[in-house]
Amino acid sequence: MSFSHREKVAEGRMRGSITHVHPINLGMAQAPKTQFARHLRKSQTEAERLLWQALRGRKCGGYKFRRQVPKDKYIVDFICESQKLIVEVDGPSHQEAEDYDAARTQVLERLGYTVMRLANEDCFDDMDASVEAIWQALENARP
Repeated sequence: MSFSHREKVAEGRMRGSITHVHPINLGMAQAPKTQFARHLRKSQTEAERLLWQALRGRKCGGYKFRRQVPKDKYIVDFICESQKLIVEVDGPSHQEAEDYDAARTQVLERLGYTVMRLANEDCFDDMDASVEAIWQALENARP
């Protein structure tokens, strides 16, 4: 599936993009949102790819993770449903999107999830520490 420049920019996936409008705000219905999540799984960032390799196949304490999953009006990077934990990997575009990220976190927390944010650098510089922090959050999460 091909996505327009507008849709890519809306998710902040275009290199150097600082636009923070989510596709659902563009009037995309449920089916296109699921298709867009599939697209994101295929075009993940390098930090997301590295973290996924560390989480997939129940490698983190036996907990099951899924990636790029639609939740409410957002698509979350990684989710462990059993522990209600969402892990977001934030790249450079998130540095200027604090209000958007805070609102997004608030919505997800109202749905009963704990939201954990990792910077790209955390994944690149010390994956073991990142996975350990996720494991600790899983152990302390409210199921």
